[in-house]
Amino acid sequence: MNKLFSLALAVCVSATAFAQNKIESIAIGSDIPMVGTSMKAADGNDVSLNDIKTDNGLLVMFSCNTCPYVIKSQARTKEMMAYAQEKGIGMIVINSNEAKRDGDDSPKAMAKYAKAEGYNVPYAIDEKSQLADAFGASRTPEVFLFDGNGKLMYKGAMEDNPANPGDSENMYLKDAIDKMMMGAGPDPNTTKSIGCSIKRAS
Repeated sequence: MNKLFSLALAVCVSATAFAQNKIESIAIGSDIPMVGTSMKAADGNDVSLNDIKTDNGLLVMFSCNTCPYVIKSQARTKEMMAYAQEKGIGMIVINSNEAKRDGDDSPKAMAKYAKAEGYNVPYAIDEKSQLADAFGASRTPEVFLFDGNGKLMYKGAMEDNPANPGDSENMYLKDAIDKMMMGAGPDPNTTKSIGCSIKRAS
C-alpha cells in the first residue's frame, strides 16, 4: 500500500510539471482576482469570492477530490475551515481540475466528496481553470489568504510537512491568520505549495 501511495504521489506531482512552471503566482499585496466571477458550487448554488469575503478577510483554497496530498491533509483542511470561521474569515474551496471534469472531479463527484468530508464552506467549480490562472495557482492543496481590504497577505502551503501532516512543526496558514488578525504581516508570507498539479485542460 505504501509503495502504491508513493507511486501515486510521484505521478501526481510530475504529470504536468512543465506546464506548471509557466504559471506565475500573484504577488503579496495583490487584490483578489476575479472577485465578482460567479461559480457553480457543488451544492448547486452560485457563488463568487465577493460573496464569501468578509470584513475580516478571505481564505481561498485550491483543491480537488483525489490528490494524495489533499486526502492526507483533510483533517488540517477542516481544522482551517473551523479556524477561519472562528476568526470571521470567509473561506471557499475551489476545484480547477478542468481536465478531469468528466471523471473524478465532476460536479457529481465533488458534491459526494464535500458531503462525505463534511465541508461547511462552498466547494466551487472553476470552469476552464480561469481562477487558477488568475491566481497563478499550480498545486492542490494551495491557499491564498486575503485581509479585509482584499489584499493578499499569505500564499502557499498550510504547513511544513503536507506529505505527513502529523509531523508538521510549522503551521504556516494558522500563523498567517493570527498575524493578519493582529494587523501584522505574516512571516513568512510565502511558502512553496507541495501537492498535485492542477489538471488544466489541454
